[in-house]
Amino acid sequence: MNQKAAEFAMIKNLAIAGVSRSGNKFGNAILKELVKRGYQMFPVHHEADSIDGHKCYRSLSELKGSAEGLIVCVKPEKVPALLEESAQSGIKKVWIQQGASSAAAASKAASLGLEVVDGKCILMYAGDVRGIHKFHRTVAGWFGRV
Repeated sequence: MNQKAAEFAMIKNLAIAGVSRSGNKFGNAILKELVKRGYQMFPVHHEADSIDGHKCYRSLSELKGSAEGLIVCVKPEKVPALLEESAQSGIKKVWIQQGASSAAAASKAASLGLEVVDGKCILMYAGDVRGIHKFHRTVAGWFGRV
């Protein structure tokens, strides 16, 4: 198993950027599933007060050390600024979810000294992996990509 991914999955208090008020984003699915798996989640949304019954934070700096890691589920062009905010807030461990990755994000993360898991799905690693993610994890394991 990917060591960085396994270490990140052990962090139980995580911020998540990329949840929506409509509930239709993959970030919302991650939020719900990780809460079920026993994680304490801190959704970050610049406008919402709460999403799915969870208090939202306008920025990572509002968390004041509550989160040890950040899951990023935003459009790739928004990731570098979010990484900058993460570093300034003291969150050094970041998971850039599939679909949010870019060369600019990788470069920015490296320049900030962040520990990054990139291009993988957190639901294949965090807690009790089940359903389609368990299947994907098994298949990825066959090809040495877990």
